[in-house]
Amino acid sequence: MSEPAARPLLPQAGRVWLVGAGPGAADLITLRGQAVLREAELVLYDALVTPAMLAHCPQAVLVSVGKRSGQRSTAQTLINQQLVDGARRYARVVRLKGGDPMLFGRADEELTALEAAGIAYEIVPGISTAFAAAAAVKQPLTKRGVARSVAFFTSSTAPGEAEQVSLPGCDTLVQYMGGREAMATAMRLMERGRPAATPVIAIENVSRSDQRIMRMSLEELGQGLPECSGPVLVMIGEALRERS
Repeated sequence: MSEPAARPLLPQAGRVWLVGAGPGAADLITLRGQAVLREAELVLYDALVTPAMLAHCPQAVLVSVGKRSGQRSTAQTLINQQLVDGARRYARVVRLKGGDPMLFGRADEELTALEAAGIAYEIVPGISTAFAAAAAVKQPLTKRGVARSVAFFTSSTAPGEAEQVSLPGCDTLVQYMGGREAMATAMRLMERGRPAATPVIAIENVSRSDQRIMRMSLEELGQGLPECSGPVLVMIGEALRERS
C-alpha cells in the first residue's frame, strides 16, 4: 500500500472519521461506513482489515498502521500523530478499525489527540466480532433462564498494567484476542468454580472465507487451543451449549 506523498497544508484542517470495518467480511460493513470509505482521501487501516474491505476505497491513499498481538506494529503515539498530520493535508481522513472502533480499538487515545489538535471527527460504528461470531454458530449470547448477562474482555494490557486483569462475573464471557490467553482464562475460571464441562466456542477468522469454528469444554480449553494463524475470539458459557 502506498505511503502518503508530501502535500501542502490545507488552509483549514480536514475531518477524520473513525470507521468500524466489522469482523472481516467485506459486506458486513455498514452502509454509512462504506459511503465514508468511498469518499476518503487518506485511509489508515488496521492489520485485521482485509483487502476486500479496502476495495471500497480504491481512490484513497492507503497506509497500514497494523497492530497485532505479538507482532511488530506501529506505536499508538505514531498513529495518533499520523491522524493529526493527515487531517492537516487531506480533507477526508478515515481511521479504519476492525470490528467496532469503540471496543478494544484504542479510540480514546486517538480521539484525545484529535481533540487536542482541534480537528473535527465523526465515529461510524461497526459490527463487533462477538455478534458476528454468535451469528456464525447460530447461538445467542443470552438465553432465557440460562444467561442474562454478557461480558466482553481482553487480556491485552497497557505498559505497567498487571498482566492478569480480573475476570468479569457474567453468565457468558467473550474473550477478544483470546488465542494465547484463553488457556489461562479457562484455568482461572475453573479455579473460581466454573464447571469443567462449561461449553466453549473458539472461532478463528470470524466471518471470513477461512473461518474455523472449534467447540470444546472449559476443561479442554485449559489444555490449549489448536494452532491458529488468524485472530481468535473465545466464547464461554452455558448459552453456547449445542441445542439438541
